[in-house]
Amino acid sequence: EDEQIVAEIMGRRFFPNLIAYKSWEGFRFAGHEIRITEATDCYGAVVWPSVQYFCTGTGLVSIVASLLGAFVTATDLPELLGNLQHNVLQNTKQKCKHQPCVKELSWGIDLEKNFPRSSCHFDYIMAADVVYYHPFLDELLLTFDHLCKNDTVILWAMKFRLENENRFVDRFQTLFDLEMISSFPSLNIALYKAMRKGRMKT
Repeated sequence: EDEQIVAEIMGRRFFPNLIAYKSWEGFRFAGHEIRITEATDCYGAVVWPSVQYFCTGTGLVSIVASLLGAFVTATDLPELLGNLQHNVLQNTKQKCKHQPCVKELSWGIDLEKNFPRSSCHFDYIMAADVVYYHPFLDELLLTFDHLCKNDTVILWAMKFRLENENRFVDRFQTLFDLEMISSFPSLNIALYKAMRKGRMKT
């Protein structure tokens, strides 16, 4: 079953027939061909493994959610916003019921200023490959804590690489209930659902 699902998802991916001056990858989701332009000058602007299997430095998850009719706020680091904005606009303009918003999000920084608790409410937070070897895991947990209301659902795709991921999961579970809803053992990728402690519905 794992290999069949992975093959189906990978079947949605395509590449340009001709070499172009900009590097891009194509995906087929929600009845649309989505072209993701990759910036090769920084790691955050390439398509990471869990992003491909989840459906965002590149915007793929945000684009698909927008095409399916959701109100979407796509976020990334300040230096990646240009690439994210380009991909979101290129793939959603005049195709979506609600044009997605693109906002800067640096984990743990100016959270109340940029995402005030009193006015920001997210039904879902979709995170792909946010846990890897970097020194900002405390800030990531703080950001999840700030953005989540009691009824917010986190959908989180993660590729396990190092012990770092397991340690973060342990800390994450002090605040949130976590349930694995899908697993791709051949790729070492899992998809989780999470909610604040005591709020997970059976």
